[in-house]
Amino acid sequence: MARALWKGSIAFGLVNIPIELHTAVRNHRPKFRMLHAKDKSPVRFERVCVRDGTPVAWEDLIKGYEYEKGHFVTMTKEDFQAAAVEKTRTVDILDFVKAEEIDDRFFETPYYLVPAKGAEPAYALLREAIRDSGRIGIAKFILRDAQHLAAVEAIDQALVLSVMRFADELVDTDAFTFPEAGVVRSRDLEMAKTLVNNLAAEWDPGKYTDQYRENLLRIIRGKMKGRKVELESPSEPRQANVVDLMERLRQSLAQSGAKPSRTAKAKSKKSSRKRTRHAA
Repeated sequence: MARALWKGSIAFGLVNIPIELHTAVRNHRPKFRMLHAKDKSPVRFERVCVRDGTPVAWEDLIKGYEYEKGHFVTMTKEDFQAAAVEKTRTVDILDFVKAEEIDDRFFETPYYLVPAKGAEPAYALLREAIRDSGRIGIAKFILRDAQHLAAVEAIDQALVLSVMRFADELVDTDAFTFPEAGVVRSRDLEMAKTLVNNLAAEWDPGKYTDQYRENLLRIIRGKMKGRKVELESPSEPRQANVVDLMERLRQSLAQSGAKPSRTAKAKSKKSSRKRTRHAA
């Protein structure tokens, strides 16, 4: 088993369960180095002072907050220590909330909580209590000197901790303009729903693969062998506009093998006649 990122315990009420934190995701995409185009040598990035253009050693660096363009407040180690919360090794569950009440935008990075030796019975007890309750534990914990909000939920046989965003980290939708539901015509909606239902499927994460990663690896392997790899160029989908939206929906249904309802067909033909008349 991989080395734990963090060791501590889950605490809720007076119960304390020793656990280890392990990453639940991994990045398979190839990693690249920046090279000098002339001789293909790796490029080293240096910390350079903007004013005098000279490199700066790590020991000569301090942190600053830019409150105006070009104006900084410098921060010392003592300032950060004063702001820091107590460094505990505990995932403190504060509340248990209904899972469906949590907006997906709050979720960030998942981790596995693995029971320490001897903690298996208590771990299983908490897992099954969470599962049967249909609720998710909302907790706070310290990771890499920073406090995080987190969700603790039961997934299969594991307790999964997902780092969450705090409420003020989400951009309010009021900053944007979105169309009202009233702009949707019933005949358009019926056709669109037919397409949605025709594409309905059981969730199978294994069927969705990272085509970009696969293409990159094919090109890399080809270059290692001194040959060029020809990849099929994907066709750029045409953006549907208001005029041809129904036609594009109908074409999508035809490609997927679905048949729109009789009402949708009639309304589509009526809409098509209207479009022809307007075009004329």
